[in-house]
Amino acid sequence: MENRNWYLRMIAWREAHVKQRNFILILSFAIGIFAAIAAFVLRTIIHLIQHLLTSHFSHQDVNYWYLLFPIVGILITSLFVRYIVKDDISHGVTRILYAFSQRKSILKLHNTWTSIVGSSITIGFGGSVGAEAPIVLTGAAIGSNLGNFFKMDQKTLMLLVGCGSAGAIGGIFKAPIAGLMFTLEVLMLDMTLTAIAPLLISSVTATSLSYFFSGSNFMFQFSKYEPFAIERIPYLILLGIICGLVSLYFTRGMNKIESFFRRYKNPYSKLIIGGLILSILIFIFPPLYGEGYDTIVALLNGQSSSVLNQSFFLGLGNSPWVIVIYLSLIVIFKIFASASTTSAGGVGGIFAPSLFVGCLTGFVVSHVLSFLGIHAPEANFALAGMSGLMSGVMHAPLTGIFLIAELTGGYNLFMTLMIVSVVSYLTIILFEPHSLYAMRLAKKGELLTHHKDKAILTMLKMENFIETDFITLYPDMTLGELVKKISKSKRNIFPVVNPVTNRLNGIVLVDEVRNIMFRPDLYNRFKVNKLMTSPPALLNASMPMETVMDIFEDTNSWYLPVVDDNKVYLGFCSKSKIFNSYRHVLVHFSEE
Repeated sequence: MENRNWYLRMIAWREAHVKQRNFILILSFAIGIFAAIAAFVLRTIIHLIQHLLTSHFSHQDVNYWYLLFPIVGILITSLFVRYIVKDDISHGVTRILYAFSQRKSILKLHNTWTSIVGSSITIGFGGSVGAEAPIVLTGAAIGSNLGNFFKMDQKTLMLLVGCGSAGAIGGIFKAPIAGLMFTLEVLMLDMTLTAIAPLLISSVTATSLSYFFSGSNFMFQFSKYEPFAIERIPYLILLGIICGLVSLYFTRGMNKIESFFRRYKNPYSKLIIGGLILSILIFIFPPLYGEGYDTIVALLNGQSSSVLNQSFFLGLGNSPWVIVIYLSLIVIFKIFASASTTSAGGVGGIFAPSLFVGCLTGFVVSHVLSFLGIHAPEANFALAGMSGLMSGVMHAPLTGIFLIAELTGGYNLFMTLMIVSVVSYLTIILFEPHSLYAMRLAKKGELLTHHKDKAILTMLKMENFIETDFITLYPDMTLGELVKKISKSKRNIFPVVNPVTNRLNGIVLVDEVRNIMFRPDLYNRFKVNKLMTSPPALLNASMPMETVMDIFEDTNSWYLPVVDDNKVYLGFCSKSKIFNSYRHVLVHFSEE
């Protein structure tokens, strides 16, 4: 009790002596520090596990340990999640978007560390995924729980979750601008200039601390690139289109494979199937082991022949065509490796896979153009491919541009990155309106977007608008009984339901029976089943609010009945009540 009183006194003192805006800046600084520490711990554990497992591997011989390590990693991770975490920690960015869509922005306390443990084991043992989505969830959880501890309001919690995400990206990539852009493009819905300062503070703080922990080197060191040349624009546009199409393959392919695994309810069946697929693919294509960043560094530094190490393809020689075919196959099979990793029980994200596939795509396009006699620098096209894939898969062109520039120090290639990223983004949105992160929520109508109207409708929930004070009628009631019901009701609509199943049969409108309701001689002649009509449309209790409003507009109605999946009557929904709530949320949503 004494501890509780101390806590309440501390909250009261803060509210009395520290302005809200200043306190948010202080919290954003603290979040940046914690996010950087979390990113450093995650990266260190992954490298430690990989070093212990693979440092003794021969670079020339095929290694059969690749058949075992990934399965062991996924098994350990799935047991950790099932028996210790006892919660779903996969698809980290999607979980953040879901927290936003519920207008709570509350992430569980265990998310501040469980994703670090799960992803480090998964990736360290060879899981073909990235550590970035787990660290973003970790950073977001740090922001959410710190804000919740200090009793911040829901809108401030949303901002602090964004600060944690920006800090996580800045901390793990040493990319402060990319952290800001990712939070604005992928996570946030309608941020104001006031919100930019906390995001920048978290991102810059985390990046600065990351430099302190691991030095000032760029994540991907390379030296061979050529300045932007205007005559290469057509080929960069071509690369952008290809990246957009590969992004579409990546997005839909991952979704299809995950849907395939969802058919299996037994977790051990998923583990066996996914583990075997992953292990066999890594055995055949060793670059699929882990995040694949070593392969990216090799391609950027002109060491493409090294990607054949430990593979069956090494015996075919170092012909450019062998390398192109080998890398093209890896691009095709990467989604199978990544989706199998997460679906089988591993923890990881698609950041690293999208960078990996983008680098290989750009490199392959560069070589094919070179075969045709067109000068296409490998490093330039590999970097542009990374930017293009990230822009396409995440629907975040600014994130793709700034992230690749900051990861490599290739700031002189901004025009190259911009052309490919924008073209890739424009290509994929022709086919797929949502990113891979947002696709799962969009299907359920739970996705907050940058479109304010749609975002507000997402915040409104159908269960809050069902009105139940309508007098129900039964089909066998007479007109006389109906008139008695009308006299007791303040409504002019009456639902007609089956007396046994309570299923909705139709509705009776007072306006439709007004011409006969004052004729007693007809009271026993007409029954309700002859007077009722079908409603213009039925609303389902599980419908997203955007769909509900579309139905209201299509039918030009003000009241519509609500039923469940079995057509059991639940009540009515009023368009005017939705409008009133919409205006209330809009005012709150737009406040500084």
